[in-house]
Amino acid sequence: FYREMHIPPIDKFDEFNEGKMQSFFESQQAIKSLCTYLQELITNMENMTEIQLRDSFLKLLQVSLWGNKCDLSISAGQDNSQKSSPIDSLPDLQRCILVDDSNMVWSMLVAAQGSRSSGIKNARVDIVLDNAGFELVTDLVLASFLVSAGLAKQIRFHGKSIPWFVSDVTKQDFEWTIMQTVASNHKWMSASGVQWKHFMKEGTWSYHDHSFWTLPHEFCDMAVDAADLYSTLQGSDLIIFKGDLNYRKLTGDRKWEHTVRFDQALRGFQPAPLCSLRTLKADVQVGLQLGQAEKLSSQDPDWMTNGKYAVVQFCSPHREQ
Repeated sequence: FYREMHIPPIDKFDEFNEGKMQSFFESQQAIKSLCTYLQELITNMENMTEIQLRDSFLKLLQVSLWGNKCDLSISAGQDNSQKSSPIDSLPDLQRCILVDDSNMVWSMLVAAQGSRSSGIKNARVDIVLDNAGFELVTDLVLASFLVSAGLAKQIRFHGKSIPWFVSDVTKQDFEWTIMQTVASNHKWMSASGVQWKHFMKEGTWSYHDHSFWTLPHEFCDMAVDAADLYSTLQGSDLIIFKGDLNYRKLTGDRKWEHTVRFDQALRGFQPAPLCSLRTLKADVQVGLQLGQAEKLSSQDPDWMTNGKYAVVQFCSPHREQ
């Protein structure tokens, strides 16, 4: 009897799966709102000026940034879902962005893509994912906009090869999220899911995992410890790193002075232009202005760990720092 039982391998078991699914379903209103916004943008895209296109990009970049607040590891199992419209929330959150290099990211994407009419270059964007649930949806919406707007011809998503740190995205989470979006009875949510499924099928989007993402190495060690992954990332026009842990690995989780430049803290890790979208949940932060950290500490002693503040930090190996 026991020999005939099919017992799945334990490395495929995700003990955090229930929490991830719950986070997704409890954020339904926000997801519907975001998908509606996305589909309206796509419908009107041909008539948008470059300024309107840039403003829409900046909004969706911030939505992806603040999606990082929905993290099961910081909420200790408490409700961390997104209830309100993420677009409507942006003005109130703007003052909590401590460093905002969003315009540099936009300029780099436009330069990489060439003119909108010519489409000379097949720009590629890599997104190193963080959390499943609502945050993953914000990443998919941003990626969908990039392709629809002609800012990227190819999106490569990077997730974890095994269930790792609470709500981290695995291939199963990625595929499940798209499937659930397709199956929604909400018109624009389903339309978004169908579009994403099509992107995956035609190869415009692809999911990749690598053991390096679940190893203890700092990212500055990648060129030596995972040369194949580093070489792959060198083919990107922009790498977006989501979340707090990726930020800590980018900066080596060191106790840097807050005014140290972001590119300096990377210590040579510059495979391609890169951007960190991160809400602060750990006591490391670089790239601040002189006196900025001291002012924050006096106003909010827990500013580095409470997830209230965020940064959009950009670094290009070809840009003067």
